Amino acid sequence: MSAARVGVFGLLGSGNLGNDGSLGAVLAYLRRDHPQAVVEALCGGPEAVTARFGIRATRLHWYRGEYRTASRAGAIAGKGLGKLVDVFRTAAWVRRQDVVIVPGMGVLEATLPLRPWGFPYSLFLLCASGRLLGTRVALVGVGAALIGNRATRTLVRWSARLAAYRSYRDGPSREAMRAMGVDTARDEVCPDLAFSLPTVRAPLGAPGQVCVGVMDFHGGDDDRARAEEIHRRYLDGVIRFVRALVEEGRPVRLLTGDGCDAPVVAAILGAVDSPLVTAAEPASLDDLMRETSAAGTVVATRYHNLICALKTGTPTLALSYATKSEALMARMGLGAYCHPAREVDAERLLEQFRELEKRAPELRRTLAERNRVAVEQLESQFTALTAALFPAAAGHDRPDAGAGTGPEARTDIRSDARPDARADARQETP
Repeated sequence: MSAARVGVFGLLGSGNLGNDGSLGAVLAYLRRDHPQAVVEALCGGPEAVTARFGIRATRLHWYRGEYRTASRAGAIAGKGLGKLVDVFRTAAWVRRQDVVIVPGMGVLEATLPLRPWGFPYSLFLLCASGRLLGTRVALVGVGAALIGNRATRTLVRWSARLAAYRSYRDGPSREAMRAMGVDTARDEVCPDLAFSLPTVRAPLGAPGQVCVGVMDFHGGDDDRARAEEIHRRYLDGVIRFVRALVEEGRPVRLLTGDGCDAPVVAAILGAVDSPLVTAAEPASLDDLMRETSAAGTVVATRYHNLICALKTGTPTLALSYATKSEALMARMGLGAYCHPAREVDAERLLEQFRELEKRAPELRRTLAERNRVAVEQLESQFTALTAALFPAAAGHDRPDAGAGTGPEARTDIRSDARPDARADARQETP
């Protein structure tokens, strides 16, 4: 029997560490359970994906300026033509695959600013092509949320309906899709795919060190009119919090999760001029886990900053900007430690932080148990995925995992790797 051809799809390799971590988790599953599979990607940053994961990758959009604002007639025409060309490019790529996996990510939500003719349109083309051409498309461990914009909501709803398989990273995601008109009766809920990655730890850092994960946060898709106000309030609250920690003599380590977060780090460093405040430059979820494991406590905004902190068993407080953060914290037993990112109150945040530190030993025990359960649940998720996408292999024993199962292991999976032009795509999903 010929090897299965598996496509992976999404805004991968575009600078968002969480998205790339989800891809790493799915590739680890394929290496372990389907080592003969030939894998390639249709993604935002093909050159980065090929360099890091060793798989062939194709640029998601024909028009290279897709994620730049089009103000001139030529750029507008280029974008319009690109939408048409991408219909045929996407279909041709899907036709080459036996199955396509969309690995995690918030592909069914608009918790960050999102245009309907950007990624939602691309996802719809993928799922429609899969249905027309007989290629099974699986949305695996994805995030979803109720969407206000009618065009975006329609594209997301039909993408989900056309997929052959769906599972969600939390209960609210499944409920959101049900509320938007998708039959979710057979859809599963599992922990975020990143919990299946190996846990990476580093020695404990300076006494009292706090990691503060920041984000270029301007609210969600429905907050465009208030975006700058929301951003100023968020940044001001975080600066006040960091300054208060420094005044107590606490070392603070700033973390990011996407390249676009760098200006927020620069603003904090400029406002809090102290050698106690330093900034990390993580390039992967492994790097984030090393940083969070070295800290005594973590306060973070980005979803996968939270995951890395929780996965390493570090007591964590979430600056929550969406239901997904609250659902994650509740799943891990820290539901009481959420603070609204849209309305950061530095004094209240400090109170919650001090309570978190007081309960740190107890919370570390809770996290150890919840992490064990998450790994078990993801094992079941991957077993279900094999049954749905690779029925011929579902009845056979799992191949020996053998060598590494992390995202850096490349030896067990076949690929037709080749360099591709670097995409200019800018991350749209959280």
